[in-house]
Amino acid sequence: MYLNDNQYLKRKEVPVVIMLVLFSAVIRIPIILIYGDTSLENEWDILVNNLINHGTLALKNFDGFLLPNLWMPPLYAYYIYFFSFFNLENQNFILLILSSQILLSSISVGVFYKINKIFFSEKISLFGALFFSLFPLYVYACAQISSISLHIFLAILFYYFFFQIIKRGNFFSIVIFALIAGLLILTRREFIGILVLSSFFLFLFYKIPKKNILLIVLITMVTISPYLIRNILIFDKIIIQEGLGYNVWKANNPNAKVEGSTVIDDNLQKQIDKVAKDKFYRINEDKIFFNEGIKYIIEEPKRYLILYLKKIASFLFIDIDSSEPHYYNHFHYIPVLLIGITSLLGIFFSDKKSYKLNYLILVFFFYVITFSFFAILPRYKLAVIPLQIIFTNILIDYVKKRIS
Repeated sequence: MYLNDNQYLKRKEVPVVIMLVLFSAVIRIPIILIYGDTSLENEWDILVNNLINHGTLALKNFDGFLLPNLWMPPLYAYYIYFFSFFNLENQNFILLILSSQILLSSISVGVFYKINKIFFSEKISLFGALFFSLFPLYVYACAQISSISLHIFLAILFYYFFFQIIKRGNFFSIVIFALIAGLLILTRREFIGILVLSSFFLFLFYKIPKKNILLIVLITMVTISPYLIRNILIFDKIIIQEGLGYNVWKANNPNAKVEGSTVIDDNLQKQIDKVAKDKFYRINEDKIFFNEGIKYIIEEPKRYLILYLKKIASFLFIDIDSSEPHYYNHFHYIPVLLIGITSLLGIFFSDKKSYKLNYLILVFFFYVITFSFFAILPRYKLAVIPLQIIFTNILIDYVKKRIS
């Protein structure tokens, strides 16, 4: 029995994907052992401990009243909580979480290679996957108790199954795509916008039937429904996450730089102190932050427009005025700066007739424009690193063809 060309190419990809996954895992093991977090901290510590001890996802405690969480995206808290069922000692508990993140990061590299193969030759695709695997910010991320590794894993799968829908349009691809979309919304709410953008793109440019788009919406809603229903029952409103107002204020106040500022003045603190300590505390507190942030923008629109443009530049390249610890480590800012430059050149030289590339470019600029409304922290850059590597590969492919 003979294999056709597609079957042969698929079989040829398997050992490459396995090699990339194993290589990525080996690279990351010493990183978590040397630089890895050793305990849960800050919000994740509070959320997970309340899940373990009280069976409720809560971040604030008002004299015994556990305020149901609306502040943090819930999926990563439940992800950590899952590992608590193994009843391990604290050090082994954290090591197990970080090891799982190594697995997610390593699988992401293998899937990312397959995405690159949609656009590029074997050599360029392998280069892109290795570049992604070794990207310092991404290697370090798996050593931190942070939702970013889980988010990137899901985002890579989201892009992969988006292209599978285009290629095959089968029921399985649609179901997995929508399921992943729902999980992504539970890690970062701006993914609602990316899902809407992706659905319109599938419908307008690839003529995906309306029934398939409705199926995507339905499965996504089913995926997020347990948390959505929980919030409706508690807060009497349809809401996934609160905190928009706080993020608007954090990014737009007199002390704010590109990375924002959390310094609360006396006047704002007095308003917050008056908020009733009931289940609607976060919602009412967030309204105060939102009104305060909007007030600053209205009073000095030019100042905050300039700040917004600075945030765009920082997100595309680097923040030249960062106060984040170790931001100017050569292993961090040099790769981030270089890929910022090469990716924009890649976009410039990209095939403007390719709907697939145009989709990724559209998603990229959606990230840039949306994230720049708020404070820009170094880890946020990881959301666009896979896209920037693809755009960099476009530049490499363009130069290679010009030379030959």
